[in-house]
Amino acid sequence: MFDNQDLQLYADLKARLQKAMDHYDSELNSIRAGRANPKLLDKVMVEYYGNLTPLNQMANISASDPRTISISLWDITALKDVLKAIQASGLGLNPSDDGKIIRLHVPAPTEERRIELVKMVKKIAEDTRVNMRNARRDILDEFKTLKKNGDITEGDMATAEKEVQKILDNAVAQVNKALENKEKDIMEV
Repeated sequence: MFDNQDLQLYADLKARLQKAMDHYDSELNSIRAGRANPKLLDKVMVEYYGNLTPLNQMANISASDPRTISISLWDITALKDVLKAIQASGLGLNPSDDGKIIRLHVPAPTEERRIELVKMVKKIAEDTRVNMRNARRDILDEFKTLKKNGDITEGDMATAEKEVQKILDNAVAQVNKALENKEKDIMEV
């Protein structure tokens, strides 16, 4: 029967899979699909008083309509630095400001760009699935060590393999569902 060490291995696997899924979600959110999404700016860093500061820690960022992101800075003196950081971010967005609020118009991507984005999203999904399979391999190696040391039986090992696979299958299904949703989002005109 399984003891606390075995249950801890399952918990470790679930934690590693969740971490991979969280990273995958953040990567998907940073891909511009043609809709205004404040999470596009999560990776934008601004030179602010000599330190690199995430933009989302300096302002309220919201989608004022499906094609526009509004940035309301808490410290207006950083306006020029924020504009420079957005232009240098590689997002392909041109900021405009009225002295108080920065607005980013998010253009609809071309068909060619959409296909390119779908390929990129599929690659990120596959990388995530590979990371998840590596986590499964590592946990199964630990179970094999337990079996080799005589801590678990052959039957326990078979049960562990099935349980680990079931946990992995659920996580991969989440990745596939998120991929499917992002593909629809990207290809939608």
